[in-house]
Formats: sequence, structure tokens, C-alpha cells
Amino acid sequence: MTHDPPLELSDRRRLRRELRRRRRRLSASQRRQAAYALCRRLRQLPEVKRARRVALYLPNDGEIDPTPLIAWFRRRGVRLYLPVLRPLSDNRLWFVHYHAKTPMRTNRFSISEPSTRHGAHRARRLPAWALDLVLMPLVGFDTQGNRLGMGGGFYDRTFAFRRLRRPHPCLIGLAHDCQYVEQLPIADWDVPLDAIVSDARTVRP
Repeated sequence: MTHDPPLELSDRRRLRRELRRRRRRLSASQRRQAAYALCRRLRQLPEVKRARRVALYLPNDGEIDPTPLIAWFRRRGVRLYLPVLRPLSDNRLWFVHYHAKTPMRTNRFSISEPSTRHGAHRARRLPAWALDLVLMPLVGFDTQGNRLGMGGGFYDRTFAFRRLRRPHPCLIGLAHDCQYVEQLPIADWDVPLDAIVSDARTVRP
């Protein structure tokens, strides 16, 4: 395995481009195999087994796909939520209950999410602090369990309270193993994760 040199914060934009290219280069077959390997690994984690209110995402732009877990979660009676871009806010997320009949739309980033009108009803949403488990996408990760996101800061702003409030929720980042680097540049606003899981490894800070 090659070793990447330490990176400064100014390198984050360049690194995002490169790591996004890596995952886009994966074939449909490689992505499918990686998704099933990821989900097999996740099903063994105690945090995943005991969770009853779980947020996950629908993959976009080559992100590793957690949706093979949906049927498994539902058989276990887990209530599932999807992130929604919160309207009229500074890059924060809602988490809206997701089921087979949830009305969907495409947001400004071309990501499928529950419609804003549907999610506006409080009964269909759960506060971020009330989730048991959040499975979130990432662009890159390192040996220390650090995450490089897309740069919008949506998850970091939404879960900034985690610096002061624990134990809920557990945050697990998901990635293709090709998104691994030895060391990432860290920003003050980055919210630490409990674990990062790829199709080939589990990293805990």
C-alpha cells in the first residue's frame, strides 16, 4: 500500500476532486460487490444491531450504497430516516421518516430526498439528537477515523452538538476502500465520528 504524505487544509479541495474520481472509476459490478461487503460488515457491529432509529442516505456521485441494509433494518423493526436539506437554513439537515410510499424529489445537488412539503410535518421528522445511528457518506477517510466530506458542512453543522452531548447519536461514515488516505487535514469544525466502515475495513478513532 502506498503512503500518502500529510496534507494541509488548503489541499482539501484538490483531495476531494481526486477521491471523487477514484470512486467514479469503479465499475457497476465493483460498486455492487462493495455495497454488499459493506453491509455484511455493518450488520456485525453492535451499534448497528441495537439501533432502532436509523438515518442513512441514498447514494449519489459514486458513493458506496447502504441501501441493501434497508430490508434487514425493516425486518428488525427499525424506523428509517433520510437526510433532507433544511429549507431557509445555514446548511443543516432534517431527518424525515422514510418508507416505500414516501414522496421523493431531487434537491439542488441532484440527490433524491423526501419532498420538502412532506418533511415539513413535524410528526414525520426526528431531531438529529434523537437518532440512535447515522450512516453518512464521505469523500475520504484516514487511519485515525477522520472524515473528509463534500465541503458543504451539512453534517458538521447538524451534529455540532455532539461535541458537548453524548452518547446519542452514533455517527458512522461509509466509504469505498479506495477513498482511504493515510492522513487527512483536519478542520476545527469537523465533527468526529465513532467509526468509519468501508467494504474492506472498520476504522475507529
